[in-house]
Amino acid sequence: MKPRIAIPVPTSTDLTYNTRSWPAYANAVAAAGGEPVQIQLDSSPAQILEIARTCQGVCLPGSPADVNPALYGEVLDPATAVADPAREAADYLLLEDAADHAKPVLAICFGIQSLNVWRGGTLVQDLSPLPVNHSAGSKVAIAHAVVVAENTLLASLLTPEEAPESNGFLRLPVNTSHHQSVAAPGDGLRIVARCPDDGVVEAVENAPEWRASKSGRPQFLLGVQWHPERNYEISAASRALFARLVAEGAKILAPEAGLSEPS
Repeated sequence: MKPRIAIPVPTSTDLTYNTRSWPAYANAVAAAGGEPVQIQLDSSPAQILEIARTCQGVCLPGSPADVNPALYGEVLDPATAVADPAREAADYLLLEDAADHAKPVLAICFGIQSLNVWRGGTLVQDLSPLPVNHSAGSKVAIAHAVVVAENTLLASLLTPEEAPESNGFLRLPVNTSHHQSVAAPGDGLRIVARCPDDGVVEAVENAPEWRASKSGRPQFLLGVQWHPERNYEISAASRALFARLVAEGAKILAPEAGLSEPS
C-alpha cells in the first residue's frame, strides 16, 4: 500500500484554476511514491474527516484566495483577496486530524499561511511595497534566494550543490508567487527561512519540542512559501520535500517501519 496524501482542491470558486494547478501537487506526491487523494471543498465536515482518517499525510496547496484577516484579528487590507471559507474549513479539518494522529504535513504558499493562522499566528497582508517581487508567478523559474537556518528540518533536506552554505546559512534559489506571508509564527512553529533581501518569512516548521496534540509524538510539519511542485523535475530540494512527506506517511501506514514513541 502507498501512503495516501490528502490534497484539498485549491479553491471553491475557480474551477479552471483547480484544473490547472491541483494535478501538479498530485503528480509530485505520486512521483514521490504516494497516492494523492483529492478533497472536494463542497464536502461536508463529516465527509472530509472520513476521508482524512483514511489518509496518512496532508499537502496543503496554494490558492488565489487569501486567508480572512478576521481570523487573526486584523482589519481587511484593500490589497487582500477575497477569502474562501470552504477552503479554510477544509484545511483546518485536515490539520486537526493530522495533529491528533501525528500525520505529516507539507504546506505550500497559501497553505503555509493557512497553517500559520490555524496555529494562532498572523500574516503580512501585502508585500507589494517591498523591493523583491514576490508575485513573480509561475513563468519565473528562479525569482530570488532564501536563506535557510542550519540544524533545521528544512536544512536537512537540502544538498550543498543546490543550497550552498553562505555566512552560516544555506542559500536556496526558489520560485515565488505570493503577495502575503507569515508575520508572527503560530504556536509551536519556528521560522527557518527568510528572503535575504527583505526579511520575508519563507518557511516554518514545528519547533523541536512540539508534540502532536493527542498522540504526544513528534510530527513532521513543514510550510514553504514557494512552489516546489512547479519545479519537481529540476530541483532536488523540491523532490526531497515530497519524498519526506511520503516517507513520513509510510511510518503512519506501517508503525513498525519506524514511528517514534513519545520521549
